[in-house]
Amino acid sequence: MTDVTGAPADVLHTLFHSDQGGHEQVVLCQDRASGLKAVIAIHSTALGPALGGTRFYPYRTEAEAVADALNLARGMSYKNAMAGLDHGGGKAVIIGDPEKIKTEELLLAYGRFVASLGGRYVTACDVGTYVADMDVVARECRWTTGRSPEQGGAGDSSVLTAFGVYQGMRASAHHLWGDPSLRGRTVGIAGVGKVGHHLVEHLLNEGAAVVITDVREEAVRRITERHPDVRAVADTETLIRVEGLDIYAPCALGGALNDESVPVLTAKVVCGAANNQLAHPGVEKDLADRGILYAPDYVVNAGGVIQVADELHGFDFERCKAKATKIYDTTLAIFARANQDGIPPAAAADRIAEQRMQEASSARGPGR
Repeated sequence: MTDVTGAPADVLHTLFHSDQGGHEQVVLCQDRASGLKAVIAIHSTALGPALGGTRFYPYRTEAEAVADALNLARGMSYKNAMAGLDHGGGKAVIIGDPEKIKTEELLLAYGRFVASLGGRYVTACDVGTYVADMDVVARECRWTTGRSPEQGGAGDSSVLTAFGVYQGMRASAHHLWGDPSLRGRTVGIAGVGKVGHHLVEHLLNEGAAVVITDVREEAVRRITERHPDVRAVADTETLIRVEGLDIYAPCALGGALNDESVPVLTAKVVCGAANNQLAHPGVEKDLADRGILYAPDYVVNAGGVIQVADELHGFDFERCKAKATKIYDTTLAIFARANQDGIPPAAAADRIAEQRMQEASSARGPGR
């Protein structure tokens, strides 16, 4: 079934009727001259202007792109709330293979669409977009972060994203094993791209053993040539079954924790940088039932958004790193709340984030 626009009706149901919806605004963008097709989703501005990155990805269908934008935008609301930022949640997706269709003209057209929202949405980098791309977008839109230092920006946000995930791992180790040290622990990382390769460095510096996989051979080779002690396996299916794995870090695309992967996970902790790791509601309970501690993705991967948010106020790396260090304490607080309420950590994080957004909405009053 489709609606009057031809879009699958389930997309509109998600937007207007489901618990996964509730978005304030969704904008469909098209510029025929450059080939741009994009979706900008604003989930909430209760805490301030929506902030979230731009994903450039070859979605199979437009409906899949819309659904991803909705999910990612909602996740950003929770991420920004838990990071203590005065920002709501938004996300944009550009449909297409960035290796084939990304051009300066397309990025400038995209920037004009973001600018047309008048600051309700602030964009940044995500999968398929980079600092150089944001420099181009910024030529048409002042509500752009993740720019290069030469253009007044903060540069690569993956540095602090990885640092925040590392802090989440330390908190998980403290909660589960009574010691935050990762020395001697074995950590499996699925995806060693923008964030994952920085995470490898943190773990090796602390004395952890690292096992990696990535769909791109060059990404794996970059790690193993520099660190011969790092073990590489063929794929994620192999990684999650590695004997003796203490921590599993999904650092690629979402949906890594599903009905197929959770039953065979050997790790006792899941803590990674990927967004929307839980494939569907109920997976968090499946993890808990198996005794696997899940560090909510939008909590531990917030280092990057902390960095780009700071860019709006005059970027200071040490100030951002200090904020990202607090991800350790926030993660511990979530585990404590989960134990107190008898619920999985993902549900505990949602409750805390929803409480902050609700309090902000109530303080603003109706119609404001």
